[in-house]
Amino acid sequence: MFRRDILQKLNEWRVKNTRKPLIIRGARQVGKTTVVRQFAAQFKRFIYLNLELPADRKPFEEFSDIETLLQALFFLKNKPLADRADTLVFIDEIQEVPEALQQLRYFYEEAPDIPVIAAGSMLESLFDPQISFPVGRVEYLVIRPVSFPEFLGAMGETAALEQVLTVPVPAFTHDLLLKLFRTYCLIGGMPEIVAHYSAHKDLAALAPTYESLLVSYLDDVEKYARGGSHVNYIRHAIRSSFAEAGKQIRFQHFGNSSYKSREMGEALRVLEKALLIHLIYPQTSPVLPMLPDISKSPRLHVLDTGMLNYFVGLQQEILGTTDLNNVYQGTVIEHIVGQELLTRQYGVLHGLAFWVREKRTSSAEVDYLISYKENLIPVEVKAGATGALRSLSLFMDMAPHNMAVRLYAGKTSLSVITTPQGKTVHLLNLPYYLVSQIEKYLHWFEEQITK
Repeated sequence: MFRRDILQKLNEWRVKNTRKPLIIRGARQVGKTTVVRQFAAQFKRFIYLNLELPADRKPFEEFSDIETLLQALFFLKNKPLADRADTLVFIDEIQEVPEALQQLRYFYEEAPDIPVIAAGSMLESLFDPQISFPVGRVEYLVIRPVSFPEFLGAMGETAALEQVLTVPVPAFTHDLLLKLFRTYCLIGGMPEIVAHYSAHKDLAALAPTYESLLVSYLDDVEKYARGGSHVNYIRHAIRSSFAEAGKQIRFQHFGNSSYKSREMGEALRVLEKALLIHLIYPQTSPVLPMLPDISKSPRLHVLDTGMLNYFVGLQQEILGTTDLNNVYQGTVIEHIVGQELLTRQYGVLHGLAFWVREKRTSSAEVDYLISYKENLIPVEVKAGATGALRSLSLFMDMAPHNMAVRLYAGKTSLSVITTPQGKTVHLLNLPYYLVSQIEKYLHWFEEQITK
């Protein structure tokens, strides 16, 4: 699988003067192990430890002294300790041995020359409260499903990839890029799905893989749950999340259940920690800082749009459309835009944001907000005429700047709109397939309107 952006981040980590052990976060099946194995090709030697295996976990359970531990690990994998600075050590499924997480601090303090990567899921919830994270002695990288540029690389669409990375993209590329993006939106970004489709180009053949992904998440429930009825809550939350994706939800009776708010709230937050979903609370202010209002209903975002399409039954509708905004009341295109925005965020604390204004007489909502320099830039996912951007105009009347973005099925263009209060707003109209490049385009946009 081609994960260009992730590999670039790993290379940046490798050459840091103050490099710390790296913990890779990400939901199961997003390709954490695969991308580390790709990265390992740049090293002279590679030590892979899977702590679900008794032989690999034993040294971490038996030795707390770092020198003894290192000798045991290199001996176990038949690698010379003399090459330690050019040996990548990868500790997979680190959540299985809490002691191993604590020992990462000693890699940082006493063996900083050894590049160490660890990966695991549900780290915050699986460990005993008595076991502390090595705060300040590790760093984090979040891996999410494949982005559209990565999808193009996996599909062998090198010319299309080159054009997507060009700012501004040439107009003659539009039809092909829109078609490729529709395919990406259809199948999603789960690495196993993308690899299978790249090899066989058979949509019908993907069904067993989608099913196996869901089963693997359901099978993991026992690891996430406290037992008993909590298992049932989480299973219901997983199954119901696809049908509720893209909507503002209430915990009470979530997914047409009889479960109470507390029960479903706890279950959904567990899935959020596992990075299977995101609960996006609205921003009510048009200025920084980002302060989501957790008293309001969150919007639910699931891990992958392709899985959403499959389990809700939207694949045929997507195949027959010319504008993704027409599918599922616009939910699918809004969801894939959110997914693309997340793929550009590699930190644990990053997420998505949207804006709402709730009044008795009328309400307004802007799909996404992006922090750019000192401002919050509104992003609407909207087809049709620019005059229909009522919520965006209301936001801009309160915003201290004049830049806004619309994502749509048309070509890249700039336009000017006037808000109800007479404010002049510069609007960047960007095709859906360029959402992964939105930061570059905001720089370009600013340059164009300040000439």
